[in-house]
Amino acid sequence: MSTDAGPGAGGADPGELAELADPGELAGLAGLAEAVARAAGDLVRDQRPDDLGVAATKSSATDVVTAMDTAAEELVRRELARARPDDGLLGEEGGLRPGRSGLTWVVDPIDGTVNYLYRIPAYAVSLAVVSGDPHPARWTALAGCVHNPATGETWTAARGAGARLDGRLLGPVLAPPLERALVGTGFGYTASRRAEQAAVVAALLPRVRDVRRIGSSALDLCAVASGRLDAYYERGLNPWDLAAGALVVTEAGGAVTGLRGAPADERMLVAAAPGLADALGAELAALGA
Repeated sequence: MSTDAGPGAGGADPGELAELADPGELAGLAGLAEAVARAAGDLVRDQRPDDLGVAATKSSATDVVTAMDTAAEELVRRELARARPDDGLLGEEGGLRPGRSGLTWVVDPIDGTVNYLYRIPAYAVSLAVVSGDPHPARWTALAGCVHNPATGETWTAARGAGARLDGRLLGPVLAPPLERALVGTGFGYTASRRAEQAAVVAALLPRVRDVRRIGSSALDLCAVASGRLDAYYERGLNPWDLAAGALVVTEAGGAVTGLRGAPADERMLVAAAPGLADALGAELAALGA
């Protein structure tokens, strides 16, 4: 995937892209994403109950949904329905609500729920708007925001307009040699997936500077865009895990891709400067990631 195309750029035809290229409209979408993400962040930070409980589980008993996840997504759905009633919405908790405009908002109300449960200040509200089929391999990401309510840091991006951290323009993403790269990753929630991922990390660790596991894919992606990580990879990400963060990376000049020329999707995501993304992707492919 080329860095100037953005994640899933093949999802729209040239005529549609031309219609979506208006800088004012894209800035408006980015502003709306930020405003709604901040409102949801205020909710999850300020109204977190002391006895926060687990509302449900997803893929396994360790993959949790809190009542605050659900409440935050409901807030996002209400605000976006009020502002843009014809758009669709794909949320981690509520699934897909199709729209009529061709645009879909992709939302993770709390990315890093386990961190949130344990009061670790590394969780985020992730919100992006995409055009076309709301699948990472086919959509065109237009604008997005990743907001960390615990620290107040806010990353925003709009297609063709760059990425920003608290208003400061980011980039370019730099590419050290693989052996000097600080690499982030994450793990799935099922025992079998964790065992496979642990084997890959064990083989990769001697070949890089070090490995970090932060616990929020959205923040990992933004860390690449901000120079806090040199690269990030993960298998098993859902659309809402990567939609906003991947746009932040590509708009900061980085690359977001899968393995062996495939686009980033649930099979694998690799994010880094273009040369490092290629080197890390080749290494991961060789390791059977």
